Amino acid sequence: MSEFSPWVVKALADHGLDVADVQRVVTTALAEDLRYGPDATTNATVPESARALAELTPRTAGVVAGIPVALAVFDVVLGSSLEILAARDDGDRLTAGEPALVVRGPVRGLLTAERTALNLLCHLSGIATATAAWVAAVEGTGCRVRDSRKTLPGLRLLEKYAVRAGGGVNHRLGLGDAVLIKDNHVVAAGSVTAALAAAREHAPELHCEVEVDDLAQLEEALTAGADEVLLDNFTPDECAKAVDRRDEVSPKTRLESSGGLRLDVARAYAESGVDFLAVGALTHSSPALDLGMDLR
Repeated sequence: MSEFSPWVVKALADHGLDVADVQRVVTTALAEDLRYGPDATTNATVPESARALAELTPRTAGVVAGIPVALAVFDVVLGSSLEILAARDDGDRLTAGEPALVVRGPVRGLLTAERTALNLLCHLSGIATATAAWVAAVEGTGCRVRDSRKTLPGLRLLEKYAVRAGGGVNHRLGLGDAVLIKDNHVVAAGSVTAALAAAREHAPELHCEVEVDDLAQLEEALTAGADEVLLDNFTPDECAKAVDRRDEVSPKTRLESSGGLRLDVARAYAESGVDFLAVGALTHSSPALDLGMDLR
């Protein structure tokens, strides 16, 4: 597989995407399709000289994400023969039948790249669309919608990018960029206080969050000075009590609600005063946005 063209590198960087990560994903995905050789069906049915215009269009309304990634796929396959005629911006809301991307080039290359480009664009747009629905549900409360590490292996950076395109914010990207003390860590350390103390000593420069199961553990975490507390499986009323206690004991500590949250109760949780809603389903369960590629 060839390297990306300079304009693709710039487009990815301008969108805050890791160029090397996208290169890895695109190369791996195309290699899966071409593992057993070139596109036999296309090469048999399409003249080598044929050129066409291709529209990538949603069949249902949604929020688009991954346009630069789809273009990267076409760039690898078609190179300088690719023409970009129209492209929507990631984060744009699309109506059904409204093209998200229009390109032109050799038909053989377009069809070879089609499935990989659509797989990525549909998946990322599905995440962005779901995120946008959650963001709309809590609009005006000051609460932000956040993802988790429940991502498909190898696609984390792209999936978290799609969350941002939908208006959400990212939690930690890996295990080493922040501390998140969960119940098993508390058991291993002996208590919330002991776990926090150990984390502070081991990685004092990192943001430190601790998961709690009840208000008693919350009190311990607040007293110990946690930067952030994850309220696991709290009800909206319990979240409101946690917010009140946080304001009294440690006003700078942020609170995150987590644990089986649903869109229909998102606003109730947001109105409790928590800072974040943790929605793992954004990346592990969002349905793909249905887009197709049509040749003209």
